[in-house]
Amino acid sequence: MTGNSRNPEVPIIIRKKKGGHAAHHGGAWKVAYADFVTAMMALFIVLWIVGQSKQVKEYMAAYFKDPGAFSENTKGGGAFEFNKVAVGEHLMEENLKRQEEKLKEMGEKIMETMQKTPTLKELAKQIKIEITKEGMRIELVEQSNKVFFDVGTSHLKEDATKVLAIIAAELKAMTNHVVLEGHTDSRQYQSTDGYTNYELSADRANSARRILMKNGLEGARIDGVMGYADRHLRNPSDPFDVVNRRTSILVQYEKQGETKGKKNE
Repeated sequence: MTGNSRNPEVPIIIRKKKGGHAAHHGGAWKVAYADFVTAMMALFIVLWIVGQSKQVKEYMAAYFKDPGAFSENTKGGGAFEFNKVAVGEHLMEENLKRQEEKLKEMGEKIMETMQKTPTLKELAKQIKIEITKEGMRIELVEQSNKVFFDVGTSHLKEDATKVLAIIAAELKAMTNHVVLEGHTDSRQYQSTDGYTNYELSADRANSARRILMKNGLEGARIDGVMGYADRHLRNPSDPFDVVNRRTSILVQYEKQGETKGKKNE
């Protein structure tokens, strides 16, 4: 038997060496797949939220805004056991806070404009602006040496009409409704026809309303014109104090969800 011969009964085994091609890619495809699944999950969550009720959306928004407060209000029971009253109160507080800031800005603009007007600079001291639980009250308070109306009448003086025009200009940019109030001191109106401080205070408030409307305030935004006589004294300790004679413009807070008034309605 020569060296090149072989036994035909002995099997020939061929071994192939694996290359490093597959090892080169490693588990990269797994990372890509995980990213894809995460993206799809996020998409499904967004689509689910969009299709939910307003209440559920508020729950979700409250959670992402303040998870700690949300957990306390849910009492450990999840979103559908959420304290709806707490959410409503929180939203209302936020709404009032935003409105208060907006009203304060308007008040500052009114005072700034008056300070820049030479003839009204001194009169600006008699404009009292304050935030109340109802909104912002702007009061034109009389002094013994400077009044807004001719004595005993509802006729506005020229400077008073200028003040009201400035106020109207700022109110036009807002959507809040207003109430006008007239007040007197406790000196009784001398009249033989039954005309009293109630009529006088109401007439003065109406005179202010006419000037505001003449300068652009929509009538639909005026919720009332009141004459209180001396029933709401600014200085209760002295019913005859001249500061009790005043005209008030109450700029009311807008209720949450209330349809805002449109200009030129």
